[in-house]
Amino acid sequence: MKAILTVVGQDKVGIVAEVSRFLAEEQINILDISQTILDGYFTMMMAVMVPENSDVKQIATKLAELGQALKVDINLKNEEIYRAMHQL
Repeated sequence: MKAILTVVGQDKVGIVAEVSRFLAEEQINILDISQTILDGYFTMMMAVMVPENSDVKQIATKLAELGQALKVDINLKNEEIYRAMHQL
């Protein structure tokens, strides 16, 4: 399943490394990535491919927990949700 992962929070060392490590452990492939720092806030958006047999809700929960540890907001949503929002 193709999904969109977003990360937003105060910039600090290790955010990309920790998120990438988690994705690799879950066998989630990064298809595309964009990141920037705006006025001290780190923002990253990734298009990822989640294996079909994965529990997406559980992965999203674990990513939210990782975000709490890193003091950033991490969200994972099915790409179809974003596509539907922009087809109005």
